[in-house]
Amino acid sequence: MMTSSLSIRSSLSLSNSPSCSSSSSSSFSLNSLYFPAKTSIPISQKVSKTRSLSSNLSESKRGFERFGVKASKMDVNGDEQETPFLEEAETSKPRRIALFVEPSPFAYVSGYKNRFQNFIKYLREMGDEVMVVTTHEGVPEEFYGAKLIGSRSFPLPWYQKVPLSLALSPRIISEVAAFKPDIIHASSPGIMVFGALAIAKMLCVPIVMSYHTHVPVYIPRYTFSWLVKPMWLVIKFLHGAADLTLVPSAAIAKDLLEAKVAAENRIRLWNKGVDSESFNPRFRSSEMRSRLSNGEPDKPLIVHVGRLGVEKSLDFLKRVMDELPEARIAFIGDGPYREELEKMFAGMPAVFTGMLQGEELSQAYASGDVFVMPSESETLGLVVLEAMSSGVPVVGARAGGVPDIIPEDQEGKTGFLYSPGDLDDCLGKLRPLLHDREFRESIGKAAREEMEKYDWRAATRTIRNEQYTAAIWFWRKKKVHLMRPVQWLLKLLVKSPEVSYR
Repeated sequence: MMTSSLSIRSSLSLSNSPSCSSSSSSSFSLNSLYFPAKTSIPISQKVSKTRSLSSNLSESKRGFERFGVKASKMDVNGDEQETPFLEEAETSKPRRIALFVEPSPFAYVSGYKNRFQNFIKYLREMGDEVMVVTTHEGVPEEFYGAKLIGSRSFPLPWYQKVPLSLALSPRIISEVAAFKPDIIHASSPGIMVFGALAIAKMLCVPIVMSYHTHVPVYIPRYTFSWLVKPMWLVIKFLHGAADLTLVPSAAIAKDLLEAKVAAENRIRLWNKGVDSESFNPRFRSSEMRSRLSNGEPDKPLIVHVGRLGVEKSLDFLKRVMDELPEARIAFIGDGPYREELEKMFAGMPAVFTGMLQGEELSQAYASGDVFVMPSESETLGLVVLEAMSSGVPVVGARAGGVPDIIPEDQEGKTGFLYSPGDLDDCLGKLRPLLHDREFRESIGKAAREEMEKYDWRAATRTIRNEQYTAAIWFWRKKKVHLMRPVQWLLKLLVKSPEVSYR
């Protein structure tokens, strides 16, 4: 019996797509994409959910607009529309999430270490199964019940302390395939993200990429400037193939949009978060302060925490200290620029502690008077969040992601920003904090109160329920587009019968 063309189209299932026949996701029909099934959710909640998926939270939208990034609602063809949402049951059910993180968030100290560790922790708390593929150094035996896989790595040629891995061995492909992920999430840029992308395409599952290191800015400092353009081409290739891109700040979103790395509606903010229990004013320690000030705890104390790399503009702090002979400075962290910095600060009141972790790190933050952040290339600046959470005022460069932490309406209230490279501007904001204890404590208290609003659990819930859901929706719509030639062929081969409405 001849079937109508309408019923043929409605019966086509994406699970039967020739390009994605092995997908682990449930069957999804064409009509269910454009005409979602009815649910008992009130229409007001549906509108609210739709809007939350098509744009970021109000905080991120304000941030995007501040940098000239339009938070519009676009479909994959560039047409303005409301973004459809998946069913409530689908966003709340446990998912199987494969994370590809390079270098390891367990061993390599970096800005995203706390981000990914807390992300894994709260995904597990929310009931998701999590697999973590990362470089093999320092992978623990157990981490909140996540399945951990170490991949053999090699050092970055011009930065030996950064381990890299393609993570595309038969062992890893087999492990990920057996895990049957609902979504793959890879850190970017790097080498492992290529492996993650290849596996996502093999298994036909959605892939999200989160952009953590602004490599095009770093390249001229470590190697040849002519490599910047090829690097942007690599980034465009990777993120153009992703279903969604997560960025840590609106400033980075602006840079990616200007480089046409991804469509505007496929760049979303990974909201900031901080562990306000671990980074807390209660960790202030007279012993640690004496250590950081080289036995002169009564002197004004500047602290800087982070990787000691040439791209961090740490030489600017030498100029600062030349103008503040009464102050002391402590560098907490390690990196390839440490030896040169130690020579630069030879004979000056500077202390280099090397890497500190756990309670010692918490004490180091809380025991300083002011945290200075001269870096102009931060994708966010998690150390700034941690300093503010520790009740320590921040004076940072107005560049990169730091203005997302201290927005214009909070300058002078929760922290201070100076024009990058402007010594007088920096000193004008630093001196009053160093020499006026009451003023310093009032800013530190306000900073602490502001940081208490940001919670890793809430940030994880947003990624899980909103951004991952949006990525799955984009991926499914892409599959629908792949089916259009099949639909066109069926329309040619199967003639629709005339329908009488009498």
